[in-house]
Amino acid sequence: MSDRYEVVFSCLLRDDTPASVMTAVRRHLGMDAECPEGLDDDEGQLSPLLAPDNHHSRLPGGDVVSLRRTVQGFTSSGARYEWELFARNDWVDDSMLCLRGLLDLIAPQVARSGYGGHFRDIDGTAVTVFTFRDGTYEPIGIP
Repeated sequence: MSDRYEVVFSCLLRDDTPASVMTAVRRHLGMDAECPEGLDDDEGQLSPLLAPDNHHSRLPGGDVVSLRRTVQGFTSSGARYEWELFARNDWVDDSMLCLRGLLDLIAPQVARSGYGGHFRDIDGTAVTVFTFRDGTYEPIGIP
């Protein structure tokens, strides 16, 4: 029997995040069913890791994902936009091997340093938090 983990991403991405990264993020969230043109998925790196699967999720309330562009403030030149990324998913332990790749994709685009999400064994209470800072993330021990 596989171990299962709750994996949460909760962060803001810069408004100027490159289109190729946003395309990959949408693919991971399950918002694009097909692998987008121009993106290489030979190694399965763009499999939809964050796509909701409420038929197999063991999380109360099921899997949840959201990506939306919102106003985060105002400057002298107008509104300042950022992308709100939120995902809460039930992952099997084999999927945890892909977490670093997803963090590597997202970290350089994070708009604000700090909490970026966490993971935990769904039967446990210990939470491993990951934080984003200066285009990278704090080292974490991934099971």
